[in-house]
Amino acid sequence: MFAVIQTGGKQYKVAKGTQIQVEKLEGVVGSSLTLDKVLLVNDGEKIITGNAVQGASVSATIVEEKRTDKVIIFKKKRRHNYRRKKGHRQEVMILEVSDISTKKAATKE
Repeated sequence: MFAVIQTGGKQYKVAKGTQIQVEKLEGVVGSSLTLDKVLLVNDGEKIITGNAVQGASVSATIVEEKRTDKVIIFKKKRRHNYRRKKGHRQEVMILEVSDISTKKAATKE
């Protein structure tokens, strides 16, 4: 059984026990959260799809909070003595999927 979820403007294919890296969400390490924006659920027999599948949710546990590698932004205009250097590190969370629920999910075949 797997599902496709959307969080942080990105889509992720998840199954029970998988770990994903998503943009930072509300919560602390060790707590669990529910992701309700489920786009597709496949339980092996039937496929349920929709913009947001009714009644479907994915439960996950926050494993870690960290920051990604630094991305360097460098701007330059030649012969004008213009140089700007900035860096950015995105805050992310590592989630471990604990359950995929399809209660009251309407089937669409």
